[in-house]
Amino acid sequence: MGIRLSEHKSLYIRFADDEESQPKEESEVIINTSKLKLFESVVSKSFNDSSHCFLYKKKGSDYELKADYCIGLDWLGKTGRYMYVEPKINSKYAKLFDKKSEHDPDDSAKQKKSEEVGSSIFELDYLSMLLQVTSVEESNLEIKDLVKIDWLAKTIKIEQKDDRLTPFLIVRFLQTLKNIVRKGLKKNYYKVQQNLTNRVKGKILIGQHIKQNVFKNRFTATYCEYQEFGYDHAENRFLKKILQFVTAYVENNTAIFGTIYSDIQHTIDYCRPAFELISNEVNDYDLKQIKYNPFYKDYTEALQTGRHILKRFAYNITETSNKQIATPPFWIDMPRLFELYVYSKMIEANPADKNEIHFQFKTYGNALDILVSKSNFHMVVDAKYKLHYKTGQIHNDIRQVAGYARLNKVRKQLHLNKKNDTNIDCLIIYPDMEYGIDNLSFDNITGNLKEIPAYYKVYKLGVKLPSINKK
Repeated sequence: MGIRLSEHKSLYIRFADDEESQPKEESEVIINTSKLKLFESVVSKSFNDSSHCFLYKKKGSDYELKADYCIGLDWLGKTGRYMYVEPKINSKYAKLFDKKSEHDPDDSAKQKKSEEVGSSIFELDYLSMLLQVTSVEESNLEIKDLVKIDWLAKTIKIEQKDDRLTPFLIVRFLQTLKNIVRKGLKKNYYKVQQNLTNRVKGKILIGQHIKQNVFKNRFTATYCEYQEFGYDHAENRFLKKILQFVTAYVENNTAIFGTIYSDIQHTIDYCRPAFELISNEVNDYDLKQIKYNPFYKDYTEALQTGRHILKRFAYNITETSNKQIATPPFWIDMPRLFELYVYSKMIEANPADKNEIHFQFKTYGNALDILVSKSNFHMVVDAKYKLHYKTGQIHNDIRQVAGYARLNKVRKQLHLNKKNDTNIDCLIIYPDMEYGIDNLSFDNITGNLKEIPAYYKVYKLGVKLPSINKK
């Protein structure tokens, strides 16, 4: 039995002798007291140093299960229950950022008033975000550690419509395959077995030659194995096989892809002709012999993602049409996806100045999300995918981005010396589903900046994220 949550939402687990008791609130679930020890053993799970998959802590006689900023599916310890975190965002939280950054944390009355701002729920179209990130070369190169899949854990049965992992893997695979096709398929040596007439090439396969020719009185034919240099090698065959799985899945589950279905279909149509003359027969031995070449990074990514997709369908293409599926536990890092989304939109909107936009600029153990070093537009940018800010957290984030602007290495990158004692502009970008901007050109950013009154040259900017329109 599953427990469904949205990003950064909490649910209280309460215990009673009668498990059929009706919860007093929507944000609670009743568990039989006999299972108390199982739930006592559940612990919080981290995604990385800055994000959690979920948080679990005791609250009086109950337990609070809280989703963080990741979406996914996972078992709750050994309780036999799983949790499912949906990609949903509450518009109230973006507004809280606007309100709370203007006041001191001690002004509790004003903060309480800001928390009464009305809210509406949007379902994030995380596939559109991924499609945007992978469509821009610079941001696509930065995709790493975006998803974690526990292939060793017991699978979880869910409805096909609730599957978040497979569409994610498919979009990632197709975008990588599109890059490969655009650059041209790789050539390599591969073995060919063929019955040749009146000639010998490579080596004679004695066993096959006897079966195919000697026993059938074909004395002018010889069954040989030799190498050829071309496109029909194991890697391209494997990619074609995965493309067939992906095509079947997309055709059987069009509703899952929503607004990006036409883009996905266009990508499939773009890639398919490149593999028409390539066989899809590939065995495990050939795949194990593949040696990854650092010069072909797209191939490495496509082959690894392709293996995940095959595992996901248990190597059976008929699984793509099932209404119920068994999926391994997985988590997708939404803060990382948001950072990459903002970066890709900035690159896309400022093509002439893309070399002046530095992602994850590292210095002394610190990593800035984005540093803009254009001569007339110096700015330290921090992308914060935070849907709810408690007292003081906003100020800590602002102090953090202001601290980045004080680093000597940052000032050196912007060609600022001690004589040029200029304060660098700081910007915090956060999700704003209602009033955020979509075009992140430098001119548009400048025209929509809002200075935070409590700080000097520290600005905020809401960015609109793609959402799914639920009718």
